[in-house]
Amino acid sequence: MGTIGALLGSGASRGLSDAEWARLAPLLPGRAATGRPPKDDRPILGALLWLARTGAPWRDLPERYGPWRSVATRFYRWTMSGLWERILAALRRIADARGGIDWDVHMVDATSVRAHRHAAGARGGQQPQALGRSHGGFGSKLHLRCDRRGRPMAFLLTPGERNERTALPDLLAAGSVQRTGRGRPRLRPRALVGDRGYTGRPARDLLRRRGIEAVIPQFRTEKTPRLMDWDLYRERNVVERLVGRLKEYRRIATRYDKLAARYLAFVQLAAIRMWL
Repeated sequence: MGTIGALLGSGASRGLSDAEWARLAPLLPGRAATGRPPKDDRPILGALLWLARTGAPWRDLPERYGPWRSVATRFYRWTMSGLWERILAALRRIADARGGIDWDVHMVDATSVRAHRHAAGARGGQQPQALGRSHGGFGSKLHLRCDRRGRPMAFLLTPGERNERTALPDLLAAGSVQRTGRGRPRLRPRALVGDRGYTGRPARDLLRRRGIEAVIPQFRTEKTPRLMDWDLYRERNVVERLVGRLKEYRRIATRYDKLAARYLAFVQLAAIRMWL
């Protein structure tokens, strides 16, 4: 499919190709030895990608994908089991074994996601489901980390009013890659690039303790200047382009799901598509 950018630029508009399915199929759960045979996984994933791309309600799923309740049931079960993160972890591990992950530089960013009125009303209130009110209105904030090649490494969902700096520790702790054989999982890049939303002493101290170079501009009000690699900072558009590619999926650009886990599952599904 060419470069990762070429792949992502058209990925939101089509179903899984034969080559993509061949890479993804071995990572899906096996079928039970007893009981009624379940519907084939490939149409289910095609239906989920259609829903992610269009943002349509479940009941509007085209008949070619089968009953929408069957698709929804499989999606809910896979989401509760943590399948999407396991697939992402496996794809990262495969890519890393081939030298496909850049551990020299990672980039972080956050984007506001407006919530549709259908996203409100979950039991337990808004905060547990990463919903809140900010200057941008009612919604969530999606935090993400990628490598220098624009490959998504980790995601985190918080209420819309949450500051980027508060999510940085959890974002850095996610997305580890288990090495082949023995050894600790790979997690830390040499340098981290972020905008002024991540500046401040707490974030810099966190990065320093982990041995990560902070490529983050200072506030203009800070009196003590710090050296920074501005050439490297200009590459931050990589993570901004990743945000744009994710938001080509309408179900990610606008949140329709009441539960944070289900919204994040569609984000992870889009990320899986990017890794294939």
